[in-house]
Amino acid sequence: MPISVRCGCGKTLKVRDEFAGRRVRCPSCGAAIEVEDLVDDFDAVPTVELSDTQNTRGSGRRRSHEIDFTLIGDDMQLVEVELDPGETVIAEAGAMTYMEEGIAFHSKMGDGSEPDQGFFGKLMSAGKRMLTGESLFMTHFTNQGRGKQCVAFGAPYPGKILPMDLAELGGELVCQKDSFLCAALGTKISIAFQRKLGAGFFGGEGFIMQRLNGDGLVFIHACGALIKRELRGETLRLDTGCFVACTPGIEYDIQRAGSLKSMVFGGEGLFLATVSGHGTVWLQSLPFSRLADRIVQSAPSSGGASRDEGSVLGGLASMFEQ
Repeated sequence: MPISVRCGCGKTLKVRDEFAGRRVRCPSCGAAIEVEDLVDDFDAVPTVELSDTQNTRGSGRRRSHEIDFTLIGDDMQLVEVELDPGETVIAEAGAMTYMEEGIAFHSKMGDGSEPDQGFFGKLMSAGKRMLTGESLFMTHFTNQGRGKQCVAFGAPYPGKILPMDLAELGGELVCQKDSFLCAALGTKISIAFQRKLGAGFFGGEGFIMQRLNGDGLVFIHACGALIKRELRGETLRLDTGCFVACTPGIEYDIQRAGSLKSMVFGGEGLFLATVSGHGTVWLQSLPFSRLADRIVQSAPSSGGASRDEGSVLGGLASMFEQ
């Protein structure tokens, strides 16, 4: 029968009785919670990871390093990754916020998921990543100390960081370009091509998206709030910039945004994106392109109109500053 455990952050989890006497990890804050033991043996309490669906991270040996993490913050989040000696996390160049003294980092060409890959293979993989707008190199952070060490990564703009266990998602995740933040070593980062011309030209994500393969933890970021939707054969229409990621089995396409009058005067653009099929879709409430447009519109140096807040004195002060 299910056992209820409560985390210090306020989230209540229902776990199966097979987790009695073990520790589970809160999917909201990443804290370890000890489940009450139903037997008398409290020795050697192992730690397991839980997702929002309360599945274990798998009992078999994984190819990816099994890392622990804690999410810090709310709308300006960063993720702190805890590494055991010898463990490695890979990240985009420039994503690191801080790291402890036992962490060593190296810039490498490729994600390290195929250690026997030759130079030209690594060069091809890095070239594919450049098509998504990412750097040619990735940074590998390894714990070379004797005890646990931490390294933290922050998103480049306001929003949420979403931790995902690829082993629970069928080993694959397709996401918008520029959304990848960091992942456990062993995760393969490649590109996914849009097979439909309409979706590539007008879908907001272009022809190229990111594909993440593996069986470990990955972290992606999105702007604004994150929305998770489960699709069971239905179709969801959304703004072309609100798509974040999806699991295998989801089809991404575009369709015309209503009548001609709605397309011209509706303010929603000429096309809407559609996602359909069976799987999970993650959306963002504020596409970064929309945020950037509003900033440019309010920046006088870029031809925008200054919008002073408060009172008329704010406008007068701006006149004297010029």
